[in-house]
Amino acid sequence: MIKKLFVLFVLIFSIIGADANPIKDLIRNSGNSKNYPKDDLLIIFDSTKVDVQETGLSYVNFHALYKILTTKGAKRMSVVKFDYDPLSAFVEIRKVVIYRKSGKIEELDVSNELDYPAPARMIYWGARQKMLEIGRLETGDAVEVFMFRKGFTYALLQENGDEQYIPPMRGHFYDIVNFWSSDPIITKFYQTKIPENKFVQYKFYNGDVDSLIQKMDGKIAYSFTKKNISKIKREPGMVALSDIAPKLLISTSPDWEAKSQWFYGVNEDFGSFNSTPEIDKKIKEILQAATNELDSISKLTHWVADNMRYSGISMGKGEGYTLHSGEMNFTDRCGVCKDKASLLITFLRAAGFESYAAMTMAGSRIDRIPADQFNHSVTIVKLKNGKYKILDPTWVPFVRELWSSREQQQNYLMGLPDGADLMETPISAAENHYYKIIGISELFADGTMKGEFTLEAEGQSDAAFRGGFVRTYYNYWYGVFEKELMKISPNIKIIEMNIPDFYDYSDPLKMKFKYEIPNYAIVTNEEIIFTPIVASNLFKRFNSYLYTKTDVEERKYNFRSSCSKLIELNEEIKLPAFAESTYLPEAEKVEGSGADYTGNYKIENQTLKLNEKIVLKKRIYEPADWDSYKKAIESQNKFANEPVILKIK
Repeated sequence: MIKKLFVLFVLIFSIIGADANPIKDLIRNSGNSKNYPKDDLLIIFDSTKVDVQETGLSYVNFHALYKILTTKGAKRMSVVKFDYDPLSAFVEIRKVVIYRKSGKIEELDVSNELDYPAPARMIYWGARQKMLEIGRLETGDAVEVFMFRKGFTYALLQENGDEQYIPPMRGHFYDIVNFWSSDPIITKFYQTKIPENKFVQYKFYNGDVDSLIQKMDGKIAYSFTKKNISKIKREPGMVALSDIAPKLLISTSPDWEAKSQWFYGVNEDFGSFNSTPEIDKKIKEILQAATNELDSISKLTHWVADNMRYSGISMGKGEGYTLHSGEMNFTDRCGVCKDKASLLITFLRAAGFESYAAMTMAGSRIDRIPADQFNHSVTIVKLKNGKYKILDPTWVPFVRELWSSREQQQNYLMGLPDGADLMETPISAAENHYYKIIGISELFADGTMKGEFTLEAEGQSDAAFRGGFVRTYYNYWYGVFEKELMKISPNIKIIEMNIPDFYDYSDPLKMKFKYEIPNYAIVTNEEIIFTPIVASNLFKRFNSYLYTKTDVEERKYNFRSSCSKLIELNEEIKLPAFAESTYLPEAEKVEGSGADYTGNYKIENQTLKLNEKIVLKKRIYEPADWDSYKKAIESQNKFANEPVILKIK
């Protein structure tokens, strides 16, 4: 049955140009805005055929048919656009046909194709876009597009002719094919023809697909078809779509160990990590006061992190998987993640350490099929005890960590001489990222609140604060805190503000504030109403978890936060002698796989005592973790939003 469907499908998609009636029938029978009331564009079919050569070079023919459902969809389709990198890929729009609702068929002149630099920010590697203007479309019109591409996604070394389009791991092929879309798709078809002598492995994730393997043109053709693909309903804070949506991974690489060895070799052959006298001199200067192995590693990591600007420009040879040389990076003090990683490896090796490059995927999962699912480069160093330690100079400028715990539960692949398997960074314990506020205050009979509090933070809680200040002017620091404290009350008078030098991260963050707030509490003839300062979600902007949308009852997909975290909030408030409690907010104790919460108020010796403790246990959570996670946040927000009510005796 699958084979019959496939043959029928291929026959339909082979019809082009002169005999357009079958295409018109597809358009007419595909449905309209009544069938797709929430969509602007309908993809009637999306067909990709890949022909892989012995070298790994791939020729790709793309063929798709789009139907306009709304005026917004017409605007979106007014230009056909394809992104590519000329260092590694060639793209050509070969044919575009408009099928008007009136029955008229128009073939556009593809010689009007334009080739512009792609919009870019921070990374300027010469990416470009091929465009063809379609012009005005109406609801019910359809557009058929044919595109040809040769090459691959990432560039390595620029050569002449088709050589530059051969993948870096010569002779091998991989592809990552998303079977999901922001627009509904009636039929999506993907086929790749690969030489018979190549080992091929593939897996379809997060769903089902019709597949067929057959001999074709002296090669083995792997074909995949999926019908009626609808948009995935997103959930707030969910993991990347590539983690949960249907996708195909296919690769001729035997395993991750082979990729690891290749990645090691290509950079060693390129000479990425050779030192120079200037680098040796700088290392001697940096390590002059180093006390031990870890201190030396820390000083080198933080120097690279803090002194090399993140900004990527095209530097010719070395874009993609090959890391630019340490000499170039030390001279330019500018680059992207792989350049920072390269300079750190150069530093570490020159200092006598064994160090290598590694690849990872920030923001989503890497699956077991060894297709290149990487967007980030980091450094590893081998310690005296034989264990490898991960370092990330890109994510830790002015951060006390050497590897950002915002990257916990993240896959990575080390480039080692003997190869390595895919690894995953462990969960970082919540207490490594504590956020503690301790307050002592007094509430007066006229509603004035006067007191002080100290704030201490470590790990990523420290980084959340520090990062907002090291990227702005020193003269603004006081104003930022003043603005935050005024969110508690516009009447606040800051008596003392003891804030640190945020550029000095030798110790965990510690700050102290003294304040007075006239008319803070609402005072009537019968009651005093107020919220303790420490309970009021101080500095909420630096605690992103507090913005979590907890109105989602159940989750279908995994979700994520910035980092595991421990929050402790404690305050003692001396009360007026004539006041006693009428209402103290209460929250149930929470214990779960996602988070824990305990919180309470009590009055002893005319002193109101607040104690809250929240433990956020991971960065990546499963749906089963949601109940405890959301309840913990709701409980903290409840204490922030529900006031204490005291009765006047």
